[in-house]
Amino acid sequence: MNYTQNFFYLCKTPLSAEGPSDVEIVTRAENNEDFPRVFKEFEELRSHAFNKDNIYSVVRADDIFELIRTNNDKEAKEEAYEKAQPEIITNLQHRVMQGKDANAKAILKEVYDIES
Repeated sequence: MNYTQNFFYLCKTPLSAEGPSDVEIVTRAENNEDFPRVFKEFEELRSHAFNKDNIYSVVRADDIFELIRTNNDKEAKEEAYEKAQPEIITNLQHRVMQGKDANAKAILKEVYDIES
């Protein structure tokens, strides 16, 4: 068995992402002792999407942030994109329903083949 070092990656997926190549790695924890720093940054970056009851709401998010534990950048981006897709779709659908957002409607159609 070959041991591989895993890291915690903080990834940012924009609502307009079309694939893993659009995911940005914000930072990574080099070791377990570094994890609190990365988690604090994760919480700060998502803080704008909390409602008045301090509960995270995906429909308020401008970008989707994920903490991914893996051993390389490529896998981190792939997993972050996969995890973010349902949240992105929910966010875009909400934007279309609430504000008739033409950009969100176009992303849903072009990227996800969803008519809204």
